Amino acid sequence: MGIYLNPDNMDFQEALNSEIYVDKTELIKRTNSIIQTKNKYICVSRPRRFGKSMAGDMLAAYYSRGCDSKEMFSGFKIASDANFEKHLNKYNVIHLNMVRFLGEAKNIDEMIQFISEDIIDEITEQFPELNMPRRKTLLNVLNKAFAQYKIPFVFVIDEWDCIFREMKNDKGSQERYLDFLRDILKDQSYVALAYMTGILPIKKYGKHSALNMFTEIAMTNTREYAEYTGFTEAEVKELCEKYDMPFDETKRWYDGYNLKGISIYNPRSVVMSMTGHDFDSYWTSTETYEALKVYIQMNFDGLREKVIDMIAGEKVSVNTGKFQNDMSTFYSADDVLTLLIHLGYLTYNEGKVWIPNSEVQQEFINSIEDGGWETVMNAIRSSDELIEATINGDEEKVAKMVEKAHDENASVIGYNNETSLSCVISLAYYSARKEYIIHRELATGKGFADLVFIPRKTSDKPAMVIELKWDKSADTAIEQIKRRQYTDKVSEYTGDIILVGISYDTETKSHSCIIEKITK
Repeated sequence: MGIYLNPDNMDFQEALNSEIYVDKTELIKRTNSIIQTKNKYICVSRPRRFGKSMAGDMLAAYYSRGCDSKEMFSGFKIASDANFEKHLNKYNVIHLNMVRFLGEAKNIDEMIQFISEDIIDEITEQFPELNMPRRKTLLNVLNKAFAQYKIPFVFVIDEWDCIFREMKNDKGSQERYLDFLRDILKDQSYVALAYMTGILPIKKYGKHSALNMFTEIAMTNTREYAEYTGFTEAEVKELCEKYDMPFDETKRWYDGYNLKGISIYNPRSVVMSMTGHDFDSYWTSTETYEALKVYIQMNFDGLREKVIDMIAGEKVSVNTGKFQNDMSTFYSADDVLTLLIHLGYLTYNEGKVWIPNSEVQQEFINSIEDGGWETVMNAIRSSDELIEATINGDEEKVAKMVEKAHDENASVIGYNNETSLSCVISLAYYSARKEYIIHRELATGKGFADLVFIPRKTSDKPAMVIELKWDKSADTAIEQIKRRQYTDKVSEYTGDIILVGISYDTETKSHSCIIEKITK
């Protein structure tokens, strides 16, 4: 066994030794189905602390000839697969973490040299009878080893994209690195499987799109790999039962990554929450909020408005197709939002993007507390007071507070349109999400209510139904709630219900409010 060639299974054993290990071994079934086929190239990109390294360690432990892992996997799902033993510890595995090599090297050329020399050294040690080629390049040595021993190679490359994160503006180094990967991987018969992981998908530009043999599994399209991207809802429910933790609160904090219709939870945060028996921002605490702040402060038309909409709980449209898969090439707000999807700050489905959960939501709030977002923060900071005024039936105060929030943010989100008022209301009631599940355009009775606040199971607050009107009276809004029976469905979940009608006049820009209470 070696360090990089045919390593042992100790790294994966550490994962199994941990207090919480969620069985993701059926990923091996997926990789077994493509091994030594035309689809043998997989590039998996997902956010930091989402289990990329663990998956790489697992694949290395399973395929590596440097260990015997049958007993290690015997108690897990993959052991029941018909092809379990067919591929078990049958391959020459080369397992690389590119960050380690980049940290040792002065430049990209030295990094490539170190990788090549270390792998060639280990091939020489493990195969002393190998007839070495005259030109001892890594490509030639790999080809020679395969030709002589007929044992294919499995490449497991972790942090493949570190060059694009650490050398953001060094295009020459990026190109030489891509050339190196292309040369040793593309169209080489010795490759049985190439599994690369990182945060970014494969870089796009010119002829260096030549790594196009890879199937890309990204946060914008997880294909058939969605369930291996994080913890599924079923897995989290099981952990909540085991650790006696409330599932609803766990869901509010750490859920929200909608991948191909599968609800995915942040694994790092769930593990820390279960073992610590509390709720906190565990994933975001591993990186300063300044990283997010840099991107949302970028001066692109529409970016600021979209960020405010998402903080208010909205989903916004995004075009992910033009993103160049690096951290320095930005031409539009869509490019910035697409990067934030890959970094895990946003989630994406069917052309829409939004903030996934309370943990990440707080990171956005930290990022806008200064730097020109004061009016947005004023609305957020006043939201507890607005909720209290609404529950107490203080119509005048509610109208004044909504009007203030609308006035202060009109220059950013627009004024005389339905969407802007909806956004303002959601922003003004920001803190309600701690006590409520908030629904926009909820199907209730004979129509769709603008905003419905359903109390969480742990809350003693009354439900609220808010209807918005433009150039019509607030009484009309209350009348519509009753006529269309918006409260019928809401009453299934709660006791008392607060009816709120809010209107504004597009000429005077004045707001009015009517509040009624239905008591069970």
